[in-house]
Amino acid sequence: MAQPRPLPDSDAPAPRRRRGRLLRFRRPRFGLRRPGRVGTIALLTLGILLALVVIGSFFVDEPMRRTMESQMNARMKGYSAKIGRLSFHPLGFGVTLYDLTFSQNAHPDPPVLYVKKLDAGVQWKALVHRRVVADFEFDQPKLYVDVVQFRQEAKDPTPLTEHGWQQAFEAIYPLKINEVIIKNGEAVYVDDGPFKPLRLSNIQMRADNIRNVHSKEREYPSEVALSAVVFEEGRLKIDGHADFLAEPHVGVKGDVDLKGVPLDYFKPVTNKYNLAVSGGVLSANGLIEYAPTIKVVDLKEAEINRVKIEYIHTPKNEGIAQKTTKAASDATKQTADRADLLLRVAEVRVRQSEVAVVNKTVSPPFRAFLTDVNLDVKNVTNQRSEGVGNIHLTGRFMGSGKTTATLSFRPEKTGPDFHLALKLEDTDMTTMNPLLRQYGKFDVVQGKFSLYTELDGKNGQVSGYVKPLFKDVKAADPVQDRDKSFGQKLWAHVVDIAAKILKNPPRDEVATKIDVAGRIDQPQTSTLQALGNLLRNAFIKAILPGLERESSRERR
Repeated sequence: MAQPRPLPDSDAPAPRRRRGRLLRFRRPRFGLRRPGRVGTIALLTLGILLALVVIGSFFVDEPMRRTMESQMNARMKGYSAKIGRLSFHPLGFGVTLYDLTFSQNAHPDPPVLYVKKLDAGVQWKALVHRRVVADFEFDQPKLYVDVVQFRQEAKDPTPLTEHGWQQAFEAIYPLKINEVIIKNGEAVYVDDGPFKPLRLSNIQMRADNIRNVHSKEREYPSEVALSAVVFEEGRLKIDGHADFLAEPHVGVKGDVDLKGVPLDYFKPVTNKYNLAVSGGVLSANGLIEYAPTIKVVDLKEAEINRVKIEYIHTPKNEGIAQKTTKAASDATKQTADRADLLLRVAEVRVRQSEVAVVNKTVSPPFRAFLTDVNLDVKNVTNQRSEGVGNIHLTGRFMGSGKTTATLSFRPEKTGPDFHLALKLEDTDMTTMNPLLRQYGKFDVVQGKFSLYTELDGKNGQVSGYVKPLFKDVKAADPVQDRDKSFGQKLWAHVVDIAAKILKNPPRDEVATKIDVAGRIDQPQTSTLQALGNLLRNAFIKAILPGLERESSRERR
């Protein structure tokens, strides 16, 4: 019987699966394969090289510090730099300077600038734009200037911009500086006397895109932001832009905001001008632009509250007031309507303040003052096209005389075009006794003083009038005059008699009108004219009114 042929492999039945057993799949392997012998040697070599570079950097720190310090000093005039310690970072191509100081050669102690730490390196984000530049980060820098150093700088023939400070910083790093960051900075000015230092603290600043391409005129491509604490209490904030490549100097434009700045701290500055300032808080905001082709100070709003200002006139500053008036007049003419200069005050408010003049050139000295001062200044500018500026003031002369003054102002190259109206009413004359003793050689026990004036300025000339009035004046008093000499008592009685004779009966007042005319910086008045007007007012209008009326009837 023939045997059946075996089936081909393709036709063979598939083997049975065992129940309860799943098929296993080999999980694929991920990750890098273990390096081979050559790779291991390469990695080990690279690690050794990096370690050698890092270790070697410690040996180049000191030579680099000496070289950098020498290069910095070679670029400066009148100042010297010193680096306390340097650390080179080869992996990041950076360098860190510790205890960096700049000192004035004439007065090296204390340093003008101290920087606790300065980091300089490649600005990596600029590489995206294919620019190889550097960034500088200053940690806790302190700028310090005292009055001795300030005076030395003032008499130094080398201008401040040519002392080589910028070039010295450029010697720190081979790449051009493109970003500057200041963290927790401080700036201090110390003057003579028992004054608080002028101090800006907690200064935070960032200036970016410094190395921009040359820009068009009045374009500022670099962002600048700064904030600081002013005199321990106030706040300063600046947001703006700059052109650091402008010629011949940097161009800057930004909004400035000041809040709660105490004015007491300005005493070292104001005292130099015989101004005593006490109390007062300043808040202000505006725009400042300082560029090669234009300068702008646009004060949008400012407010000063409860400040007391005294001008102290002493023999040492005799004539300073006249010189200051002349200088102000000249400055007004020089700045009026200039195309490259804009000075504008949109609105300034002064509230509940006091202004005084103390005259110490006479014996005994006297003080004239204005209390409860409220001042409003609007639209005052050096540009004629900006329109008319207005100033309005109210207060109380010598604490009692109700005072109102208005001034309208328009700038002109030939001198300011203005109109002033001043009204001062019912001042208690006993508060004026120090002044009356000095100029009239008498004092009073009662009386009211008023003053009216209007002045106009045009083309450098001033014209107008001043009209003083005295009411219910009584100079002689047995109790007050008991310690006076016979001559002083006699003079007091003469004043009383004159006051009675020189009255206007309907209003019981002594009055005159003094004309004012002359140059705006040197107005002239006539004493004889004032006396003549006084006599005319007294005799013609007071004592002889009937004769005047009779004379006019006869002419008819």
